[in-house]
Amino acid sequence: MRKSLAVMLLSLSAVGCTWVHMAPGASAVRVTSAAPADCQKRGEVEVSVKHSIAFVERNQLRVREELETLARNEAPGLNADTITPLGEPAGGSQRFGAWQCGR
Repeated sequence: MRKSLAVMLLSLSAVGCTWVHMAPGASAVRVTSAAPADCQKRGEVEVSVKHSIAFVERNQLRVREELETLARNEAPGLNADTITPLGEPAGGSQRFGAWQCGR
């Protein structure tokens, strides 16, 4: 009983933690809400994170932030300097468009 209670408490305390860190070069990637004008599309990326832990839903704002960070981490590999969400997050996943705007 004590062991399962300890596991549950550790799980709940981890709900607020972030495990996604910005990769080198990703901090220069801009995030826009709509497809930018006069930019070249470099591709699309789909990223995902855990949206629940032990049947406990994580903070949706934190999940969105982590998805955005992961997409920014992928952008330099596509020679993109701007990303745009292509839809809302669903089940811990989200698609982003990657753009080269020449900034």
